[in-house]
Amino acid sequence: MNLLTIGGSDPSCGAGIQSDVKTFDQLNAYGFTVITAVTAQNSSGFGSVEPVPTKILKDQIRAIVSDFKIDGIKISMVYNSKIIKTIFKELKDMKIPIVVDPVIKSTTGGILLEKSAVDDFRKFLIPLATVITPNKFEAEFLTKTRINTKKSLQNAAKKIQKLGAKNVIITGIKDGKNITDWIFEQDDEFSESSDKLDVTNHGSGCNYSAALIFALTSGKSLREATRFAKRFSYNSIKNAQKIGRGFAITENRNQDKIAVELNRAILEFVSIKDIYKNIPECQTNFVFSKKHPKSTKDVLGIEGRIVKTGKRVSVAGNLEYGGSKHVATALITMNQKFSEIRSAINLKYTPQIISKLERAKLRVSHYDRNKEPTDIKNGGSTIQWGVKSAIRGSKIPPDIIYHRGDVGKEPMIIVFGNTPSHVLERISKITP
Repeated sequence: MNLLTIGGSDPSCGAGIQSDVKTFDQLNAYGFTVITAVTAQNSSGFGSVEPVPTKILKDQIRAIVSDFKIDGIKISMVYNSKIIKTIFKELKDMKIPIVVDPVIKSTTGGILLEKSAVDDFRKFLIPLATVITPNKFEAEFLTKTRINTKKSLQNAAKKIQKLGAKNVIITGIKDGKNITDWIFEQDDEFSESSDKLDVTNHGSGCNYSAALIFALTSGKSLREATRFAKRFSYNSIKNAQKIGRGFAITENRNQDKIAVELNRAILEFVSIKDIYKNIPECQTNFVFSKKHPKSTKDVLGIEGRIVKTGKRVSVAGNLEYGGSKHVATALITMNQKFSEIRSAINLKYTPQIISKLERAKLRVSHYDRNKEPTDIKNGGSTIQWGVKSAIRGSKIPPDIIYHRGDVGKEPMIIVFGNTPSHVLERISKITP
């Protein structure tokens, strides 16, 4: 995935394009940058800002979009009208997700949008937004509306939508012990909340909007994408490090490594050419467990599924421990005998795929659901019984276990591996 961030340079790497590049890298996306302005700031305060000339801004954008396929764009600090108009002219015909993060002032006190540029921001930049993500102060500033009730919050969102933004997320609304983000689609509204963390930080807004463009570009719905971004930014605040004399700088380096690896593998899986042909009617889940999992709560999976819509494959749902039942149960059963096996995915069964796997010299095993005992059919765990049957007597773990189905039961293939990367290696044997 290729993502472009357009914004200001923060030498402390707490916010701005440096922060976005860190976020994209952590999510295994390739980050391109276009610099709108250079700032001098650190964790303690803001020094100065120098906008880049219009020509070099235009040349940066054209250099990137003429050479690389860009899947999504984030726009943050724009500073003045010349920058705003240049960005609009270069991007107005692009048909990809764009997140606009309306940066007006920094945590460290700097003014990042000239007052003379506000009208042009409303006129030219807001209409580019697939989603715009103002915090409460920014929403009030852009709409000249005081937000102190839910009604005023809704009115502010409607005003922003009338300016051209398809979707509006007003972030950071204090709600007792929670911090709530309110999401306004064209015909719906909902919210995502998290515990309030007593940490004054530098960078969480950038983390949120960068994670949001990543999630939207990955094919998640707005609801799923906001949940993903909320969790990512929450973790960045929770892991914030006080490495300077001032505010703590947000950090996601200490995030769950199991989630990072599985997320990367899922993105690679959904991008495989014609992979929709391998998605079963019951859809697909991809899982990765902790060491020695005892229950499905120790197995990370998609709380929804990897789903097929025509020839398009997308991820419906976020990663959760306990997010999978059947594939997770199959993995746990395999792991009980072969503890090195910690990842699995289910795919559509066809005899042709099994032949390909066998020709690739992968270890293939199966079980017959027609031989399933009555007590298992009437309330036991079919998948547990099936996997145990398939590995009974095996001294080394099979790469693949399949069954040909039963009355009302879809046939299925489960691919196993030590890690999600190992699972993908096996899948490569059946895809172009």
